[in-house]
Amino acid sequence: MNPILAILKEHNISDTQIKDLFQTLTENPLMAMGTIGQLGIPPEKLQQLMGLVMQNPALIKEAVVELGLDFSKVEAAKAQLQQ
Repeated sequence: MNPILAILKEHNISDTQIKDLFQTLTENPLMAMGTIGQLGIPPEKLQQLMGLVMQNPALIKEAVVELGLDFSKVEAAKAQLQQ
């Protein structure tokens, strides 16, 4: 299992909440940051999660694919942020 998904499940985040989070991520990455903050994950675990993503951004793609979402939307949102 993807380590991002494992950390979320470890904190009793439901499959629906995880899918909603990644759906938000594919549509609006900045909004996803706010959503992550509302999940009630302890700060130290949230920091660990962010560290994983910073060290290995490909984990996001793996999680999106594992959840059956469209990664091209993540790429489009990322391109939009860089403008």
